[in-house]
Amino acid sequence: MLAHANDDFRGYALLPIPLLSQFRHKSIFVRASAGIEKPEDLKGRRVGTPGYSSTSLTWIRGILEDEYGIAPSDMTWVIANKDSSAAEAGAISAQEQVNPEGVSIESGTAGLDESELLLAGEVDALIHAAAPAAFIEGDPRVVRLFDDTRAVEQDYFQRTGIFPIMHVLAIRRDVAIEHPWLPKAVFDAYVEAKQVAYRKQDRLTWVTDMLPWYAAEVEDTRALMGRNYYPYGFEANRKTFETMFAYSHRQGLASRVLTSEEVFLGSSLGFNDV
Repeated sequence: MLAHANDDFRGYALLPIPLLSQFRHKSIFVRASAGIEKPEDLKGRRVGTPGYSSTSLTWIRGILEDEYGIAPSDMTWVIANKDSSAAEAGAISAQEQVNPEGVSIESGTAGLDESELLLAGEVDALIHAAAPAAFIEGDPRVVRLFDDTRAVEQDYFQRTGIFPIMHVLAIRRDVAIEHPWLPKAVFDAYVEAKQVAYRKQDRLTWVTDMLPWYAAEVEDTRALMGRNYYPYGFEANRKTFETMFAYSHRQGLASRVLTSEEVFLGSSLGFNDV
């Protein structure tokens, strides 16, 4: 999105196939001794992160502003030059390092990752798609902002209908023009693959994951979000896509509010996942 809006990049178009969706309230961590008990307590605080303009942070900042009245400018952002999850997540891309005007952004102490910045007291909180190393290791000094993130995220979905999308499939525009049948064939293949996965959940949930209550988790998710809880297709995800377009511009990342017609392959706007 940022390359499209800011760099006039047109080599690829999106297809309405979310590859990764994830609720993000769970991604806000605080130092237990910092006195941050609720989202509003983040005002005036120093918040660490390895990449300011990542998709996950854009979602979290938008949610904090819409749900709790906390603007990005209400906090000082401290960018770590190391990432404790780099081995799994890979390097921070250039598009994840866009620093907008009107927001206080500083560099963290050289050599410290975002987890270490929090432990050292250099930041009061951190926001990152991946759980920080200290939290994974069980360090009691690092806790999530929301004690029951599951309940908070479920309430958010019930009220908004938004299942935040992190990654979406793209296709080269020249290939789509040369092979006009290909985009729909790809979409159909992803839909069928998902249906295979759904059917496996129905019959073999007990062998698909190590979690002991995996079947119950599937049932609870369907009760809340419907059987097709991971929908493909533009209309099924319109609100989520357009919310992210708005967040990107409002936060000073995208130079303008993008439209679905320019970012998505035109023919794919009519694809349905039913």
